[in-house]
Amino acid sequence: VPPRAYLYTLAIMSTQWKTAAAKSIGVDPGMANQLGFHNLPFLAHRKSVKKGFEFTLMVVGESGLGKSTLLQSLFLTNFFGNKACPPAIERMQQTVSIDATTVDIEEKGVRLRLTVVDTPGFGDAVDNRKCWQPIIEFINEKYDQYFRDESGLNRRNIEDHRVHCCLYFIDPTGHGLKPLDIEFMKQLHNLVNIIPVIAKADTLTPSEIRRLKLRVIQEIQDNGIQIYTGEIDEEEDSADIKELRDAIPFAVVGSNTLLEVNGKRVRGRLYPWGVVEVENKDHCDFTKLRDMLIKTHMQDLKDYTQDVHYENFRKNKLLQGSPARKISEYADAPTGEDLALRQKEMELEEMRRQMIMLQAQLQHQRGHSDAV
Repeated sequence: VPPRAYLYTLAIMSTQWKTAAAKSIGVDPGMANQLGFHNLPFLAHRKSVKKGFEFTLMVVGESGLGKSTLLQSLFLTNFFGNKACPPAIERMQQTVSIDATTVDIEEKGVRLRLTVVDTPGFGDAVDNRKCWQPIIEFINEKYDQYFRDESGLNRRNIEDHRVHCCLYFIDPTGHGLKPLDIEFMKQLHNLVNIIPVIAKADTLTPSEIRRLKLRVIQEIQDNGIQIYTGEIDEEEDSADIKELRDAIPFAVVGSNTLLEVNGKRVRGRLYPWGVVEVENKDHCDFTKLRDMLIKTHMQDLKDYTQDVHYENFRKNKLLQGSPARKISEYADAPTGEDLALRQKEMELEEMRRQMIMLQAQLQHQRGHSDAV
């Protein structure tokens, strides 16, 4: 056994060799003795950026509340073209429909596949009973599609079309929530992250906005509605995130018109008494809503959808005991590699079965010889 002094000398030589090797390749010698797993977050970040991100946003509200204009202001993209509002006679008999539009957005090398889901016809008919049912069916259909893809053979290329956030637009002319608003949020708050938005806030004074916000929050709490509050982590909640949370429901103004104010070109709405600037925090909560959706809470909205809403759907699906399906019924057809893998598994299973039969025969023959 080598003496301790010899082992200590070897350890010193090994450390010196690592330091010299690190200097030769331009690496900080202090990092030479580390294992290197501190780089895992950077590796995960690089992989995520390479793959890209997906996000689905749904907007719900009565016609004329500025949903399309706000979406164009948020993402600087015209999702629905020059959409015209149908006349009143058509809206009386109109049913709720679902319109989904997907666009690819890239910013500083990061790709985002954004899907915007519009719900024209919601709340426009004379009889609005069950008008939320098509929306519930759409959300459940996307959950079920993800569930089938997750249970299929090709799980590496699953596309996430689940609804991660629902912006619900509240009419500013009311004195709080309407019965339709309350019933809609009660029906969907266990399925999707709901963020209430007070539309066309430029029609209200600052004091009226404050009173309306307090009234809306109080009615939401009184009816047991669970909206998305933006709580991430107590340790991570900075002053900016708390400011976003306190601004719910967001009082927003949307506009795609460029105006010149004090020598600067801004997006806003021109009135005889002045200009309402969309991106001015003193005028509305547009920037706060944009920051929550894009900068600070987009990943948390996706995580909450996965960990809470989808898990509840998946648990109910499994408890119901969905019947077994054939391979051809899966969303993704098996590829040649998948079929070869299944063939190998079947061959291995057959070999295991033959080995068990052979062992049983040997034990039987050994027992017979012992008895003789």
